Amino acid sequence: QVQLVESGGEVVQPGGSLRLSCAASGFNLDEYDISWFRQAPGKEREGVSFIRGNTDRKYYGHFVKGRFAISRDNAKNTVVLQMNSLEVEDTAVYYCAARISTYGSAWYVQDTYTYWGQGTQVTVSS
Repeated sequence: QVQLVESGGEVVQPGGSLRLSCAASGFNLDEYDISWFRQAPGKEREGVSFIRGNTDRKYYGHFVKGRFAISRDNAKNTVVLQMNSLEVEDTAVYYCAARISTYGSAWYVQDTYTYWGQGTQVTVSS
């Protein structure tokens, strides 16, 4: 059974850090493009970060500004999003998504992703 499961979301103070994980079962993540998206209350879902299958080329949303880092742990079939210097505006449900690696579509086009996790809540609050 193909499945993506996110974990690591919790309540953190502004300036704090979180490490989100996206664990895959039923397929090998290293062959897939993996993205993190997020959706805040009342807002559209937006792309946070991307890592390309096989090459590990990375992209980030404009709002990240060097605060986040995406990486793979192939041994665990997991993609990690390390988030530092968190801001209140980072509060959202974070989703990971996977698609067969392709150069034909921009990384933030959500309709191109085949598999989605259920999301993990990140709350940044003092």
